[in-house]
Amino acid sequence: MNVSDALKQRKSVRAYMDKPVEDEKIQAILESARHAPSGTNTQPWQVAVVTGNSKLSLQDKIETAFRGGDRGKADYDYYPTEWVSPFKDRRKECGLLMYSTLGITREDTDRQMDQWAANYRSFDAPVMLLFFMDKIMERGSYMDYGMFLQSIMLAAEEQGLGTCPQASLGDYPHIIKPELGYDDDTVLLCGIALGYEDKEALVNSYRTSRLEVNEFTKFYK
Repeated sequence: MNVSDALKQRKSVRAYMDKPVEDEKIQAILESARHAPSGTNTQPWQVAVVTGNSKLSLQDKIETAFRGGDRGKADYDYYPTEWVSPFKDRRKECGLLMYSTLGITREDTDRQMDQWAANYRSFDAPVMLLFFMDKIMERGSYMDYGMFLQSIMLAAEEQGLGTCPQASLGDYPHIIKPELGYDDDTVLLCGIALGYEDKEALVNSYRTSRLEVNEFTKFYK
């Protein structure tokens, strides 16, 4: 698979087959991603690969907290505090696409809750990847991390695996860090669900839109 095909094929997968991911595939993905660039080669990434009983225990604690009304508090602000167009419109379109595909109405709060809770199980993918870095690092390292995360997702495509990047998993550092042995000197950035896509699942059938190149680019000659 070439890079262009991997970029176009990648999507956020929210339903997975009940099939474990081979350890050698996870290792190969991380082996490729470790070559991602970073400012002055700082390589700020710290990765937790959570599977099996460790994943079941962790996701149960997070989902229980969520359903109990604990909305968590991330280590940093991922989204703006005040939404404006066009970002507000794109965000709304993204949510509506998923809920309309699944037939979940505005009034069906129970199904909305269930769908959101699936985030905290990494949509039942067999692998939950969690990403940390030292708190001493600044904004440039967030840019570095984005390149590292994209590298992981593209490498997963090459391995025939689906992924879903999950900011939502950054909401519960007070649960995740003690469970996995990370201290308060780290930032929990996000997670990625990893597994074999369930291609029959309705939730995987839609694709979000993308801007055309001429809508976000200016050329100077």
